[in-house]
Amino acid sequence: MPVPSIAFDLTRLITRLRHASPSGIDRVDLAYARHFLSQDGARFGLVSTALGPKVLERDMAMAIVEAVAAGWVEDRAAEDDPVYRRLAAALGAPTQETSTPPHRRDSHARRRLQARTVWTVLRARGPDRLPAGTVYLHTSHLRLDRPERFDWLYDRRDIRTVFFVHDLIPIAYPEYGRPGEAERHAVRMGTIAAHAAHVLVNSADVARHFSGYLAVRGLPVRPTTVAWLGVEPVFRPASGEPPLVADRPTFVACGTIEPRKNHLGLLNLWRDLAQRHGPATPRLILVGRRGWEAENIIDMLERCPAMRAHVIEVGGLSSHGLARLLQGATALLMPSFAEGYGLPVIEAAACGLPVVASDLAVHREIGGGFAHFLDPLDGPGWRGAVQALSAPASPLRVALKARLDGYAPPDWTAHFAHVDAVLAERVAGIPPRA
Repeated sequence: MPVPSIAFDLTRLITRLRHASPSGIDRVDLAYARHFLSQDGARFGLVSTALGPKVLERDMAMAIVEAVAAGWVEDRAAEDDPVYRRLAAALGAPTQETSTPPHRRDSHARRRLQARTVWTVLRARGPDRLPAGTVYLHTSHLRLDRPERFDWLYDRRDIRTVFFVHDLIPIAYPEYGRPGEAERHAVRMGTIAAHAAHVLVNSADVARHFSGYLAVRGLPVRPTTVAWLGVEPVFRPASGEPPLVADRPTFVACGTIEPRKNHLGLLNLWRDLAQRHGPATPRLILVGRRGWEAENIIDMLERCPAMRAHVIEVGGLSSHGLARLLQGATALLMPSFAEGYGLPVIEAAACGLPVVASDLAVHREIGGGFAHFLDPLDGPGWRGAVQALSAPASPLRVALKARLDGYAPPDWTAHFAHVDAVLAERVAGIPPRA
C-alpha cells in the first residue's frame, strides 16, 4: 500500500538543469523522483532554498524532473548520441545512419529554463503545504552540510524524514577528496542523525560503515535498510541494439576521473604494456568526466605518448552508448581504492562482460559470484589479468564469462518494491518526534 503523502527532494535535480550528463547519484535521484511522483496519493516536490523549503505540486515537480532528464540525452538510441558515434569511429567500428536529428544542447534555452524554474520555486508555498504525516524523502547528499536548511523539520515534527546514504568515503578516505570534504561529510552525517526516521543505503558495506560511524561519534543510531541499486534495462544483452565491436582487445574503466578510482595505476599499467607490446597493446577506454585532485592523471593523459596511442578518454556518453560499449568490450576494469556501491560492476555483468575488480568488501558483496578480484596495488596481478584476457581464446575470459551464465542483475522494480514496503510498514506509522 503506498504511503499517503510523500515529498521528494528535487534540489539536486534542479541544479542538474545545467549539466550535459548525469552522475551516478543523479541517476538514483531521477529513478526515485519518477517512481514516487508517479504514485497514487499526495505527492510533492520539495526544494531547499536560502528562503526556506519550497513545496511544488506533483505536476510542476514532474515537469521539472522530465526537463532535467531531457537535457541528458539518456533516452535516445546510441546512434543518436554524438559522443558514441565519435567513440565508434575511433574504435574502427561502423555506425548506422539515423534519421533522428542530432541532439544539440541549446545553452541559452537551458539557462532560460533554469531561470523559469527558479522563479517557479521561489513563488511556491512553504512546508505548511505538506499534510500531517508526510514522508520527506532525500536521496542525495546535497545541502546536508548546511544543517540550517533542515531546521524546518523541528517545527514539523510530524514529518517522517528518510535519507539515502550513498557512502562515507570522504570521512574514511579524506586524502581522495577536496580539501575540507571530510569535515563537510561529517556535518552531513550529523544532519541525518538529527532528523532521520529511517535511512536507506545501497550496500551492507555502507550500512556497517554508517552505523559504526554514528556509534563512535555518540550520535543516535538510526534504523537502516539496504537496497541494492537497479540496473537499467538497456544494459541487458537482449536490449536489441548490436554491441560495439572494437578492432583489438578493449578494456573499459567507468567513473569520474579522480585518485580514488585508481586511474593513475591503470595508466601506469598501460604505459608498461605499451613498452612490452608496442602496436599490439590492448586499448583502454576511460568513461567519465574529469574530477578533482586529478592533476597527475590528466598529465599522463595529455602528455604521455603511450596514452595517446592506446587510451581513449570519453566524457558525456549516454547510457545506451555505454551499454553498447560494454556489450562488445573485452572486460571491465574496476581497480578503485574505495566504493560505496560500484554500479559499473553490475552494469558490466548485466551486459555479459567479464569484470576484474579491486578486492573491496562492497565489490565482493555485489560481484562475489562472477568478478575476478585483485588488490588495487597489485600491479603485476593487473598486468597479468589484462594480458591473459587479451590473448586469443583466452581461458580466463571463458571462465569469467561462464560465471555470468544465469546472472540476474538487481533491477529497479525489486528495489522500489522493497523501499515501498519499508516506507509503508516501518516509516509511515512512526509517531511524531517528541
